[in-house]
Amino acid sequence: MSLSQIEARGMVLLGCGKMGSAMLAGWLAGGLPAASVWVLDPYPSDWLLASGVHVNEGLPAAPALVLIAVKPQMMGDALPSMKALGNGDTVFLSVAAGTSIASFETALGNASPIIRAMPNTPAAIGRGITAIVGNDYASAAHMDMAETLLRAVGQVVRLDDEGQMDAVTAVSGSGPAYVFHLIETLAAAGEAEGLSADLAMILAKATVGGAGQLAEDAVECPDQLRINVTSPNGTTQAALEVLMNDTDGFPQLLKRAVKAAADRSRDLGA
Repeated sequence: MSLSQIEARGMVLLGCGKMGSAMLAGWLAGGLPAASVWVLDPYPSDWLLASGVHVNEGLPAAPALVLIAVKPQMMGDALPSMKALGNGDTVFLSVAAGTSIASFETALGNASPIIRAMPNTPAAIGRGITAIVGNDYASAAHMDMAETLLRAVGQVVRLDDEGQMDAVTAVSGSGPAYVFHLIETLAAAGEAEGLSADLAMILAKATVGGAGQLAEDAVECPDQLRINVTSPNGTTQAALEVLMNDTDGFPQLLKRAVKAAADRSRDLGA
């Protein structure tokens, strides 16, 4: 399946909230004709209505791809409308958290090409990372097309098997919230040391954002970058001795947090 086939046969977005809108904006900016996109959403945004795509209109008979972007709790109501497209050559690409490939096969047909994806919220600014895995009916061409589409909102990685998706959810899917909380707590700590709230927040945001970019761009691994900025017996070492404590420091705390998120992802997919 190629982009030209999507243009010829059409694409359907089942749900178009923040993640679906971010992806659609990237595709339209990349040259995908608005006329080749159909969106089903009970509460379409003003941006969506003005985008030129078909909104809540009759669908093409055999679209090349259906993007499933509804919330997991809405899946039971939304999927039956797509069943007629199952067991054919329409590819179903899901960005819904906690819904397994097996669940989609049950709802849409066991012979349906299904690709499960886990993006994260930085996709809204084109800086996301998405992990993908397909079922037995998702061909190499299908996977290539999914990767091409998802690159519109950031990086894409492929998983060896679906069992890795819970850990991916816990690390990159939920991970932005951990970073946002780090910014919150770093700013609060700066305020406690005498900075104004506004100044502390400016410093915290810029420090976390800049360090993240440096870690992504640098040849060195993050542990080496940490060593590079840690002078013996200096201020950074004093702070790291607290953060890296084996009993109640950051490594153990974050390990427990990621495990809790992964366990919850497994529960949701059960």
